[in-house]
Amino acid sequence: MKKLIVIGNPISHSLSPKLHNYWIQKEKIKAIYDKKLLEKEELEENILEIKKGNIFGMNVTIPFKKLVIPLLDGLTSNAQITQSVNTIYLDKNKVYGDNTDIFGFVTPLKDFGFVGDNKQALILGAGGVSASIIIALKNLGVSKINLMNRTKQNAIEIKNMFKDIEVKNWGEKVDFDIVVNCTSLGLNNEDIGIDFSDIKDKIFYDIIYKPKTKFLINAEKNNKIINGKMMFIYQAQKSFEIWHGILPTIDTDVVELIND
Repeated sequence: MKKLIVIGNPISHSLSPKLHNYWIQKEKIKAIYDKKLLEKEELEENILEIKKGNIFGMNVTIPFKKLVIPLLDGLTSNAQITQSVNTIYLDKNKVYGDNTDIFGFVTPLKDFGFVGDNKQALILGAGGVSASIIIALKNLGVSKINLMNRTKQNAIEIKNMFKDIEVKNWGEKVDFDIVVNCTSLGLNNEDIGIDFSDIKDKIFYDIIYKPKTKFLINAEKNNKIINGKMMFIYQAQKSFEIWHGILPTIDTDVVELIND
């Protein structure tokens, strides 16, 4: 039986096993998907388990999306350009990292009818997923991207990867058509700490897949909001296809499954 896991720290909140095991059962695949709490020092031994054949595939979440890269044999183009890995698989005895966050983020925006031409974006947070969001927005034609992070140096490091983005101070007023929360603020019902009360008719997108974080609750009266549920489902769908060669169906049953 194939063994697949998602690794992270924290990891108890992850709904990946619930979603993947649903698809596994539906597609009648002999596999089991679980979650595993790891410390940084345990990454290498777990990656080796993939090469040994003891683990068939692995998803990676915070804070390991960059940290796993030196332990892999190769990266796909999406993982290379973002320097962020969320899906790991074995091919011809080599362990590769891929990035399905780009697909996961952009697909709900397309479904939403978002057109990026001549639009401006603000990204909050400079963690492992932020580069994926930048690539996705660029692919949609967004003309200007501002980035801010509570620790400014981390944002500057991402600017070294993408010279045409602008780094702003945390909480600084900037124009935008869409703002994306890529921080973990809201995971435990925290406030984002930035006043958007005077903003109207914009898109607020939170990649956290809770139905509504405070970031979205505070915005929804005067703006359009998107939570991270569909991004989570679409990135998982693409990971599933990479491992099993099957693109699983996304229907109302799947969407209702992710109601945490």
